[in-house]
Amino acid sequence: MSDRIQRIQQRLHAALKPDFCELKDDSAAHRGHAGAAGGAGHFTVTIMSDKFEGLNRISRHRLVYDAVGDLMHTEIHALVIHALSPSESPK
Repeated sequence: MSDRIQRIQQRLHAALKPDFCELKDDSAAHRGHAGAAGGAGHFTVTIMSDKFEGLNRISRHRLVYDAVGDLMHTEIHALVIHALSPSESPK
């Protein structure tokens, strides 16, 4: 696991205390993209947290961006977010 992924996951776990968190590095699929030229990566996160219960998608995304805010544009260029509450868990 890369240091970058560990830093992002640490931020997400500290802020959102997720029951599940999977972070995928999609950067290889974006090589040559102007945003990737600066070294920031493309990621997809699937995260389940009690903190998302009762919130709409925009509010959930804000919580995720708040958790990793200072990493945006330095470590993260693009972030696809799948944010679920435990009641939405596929069982």
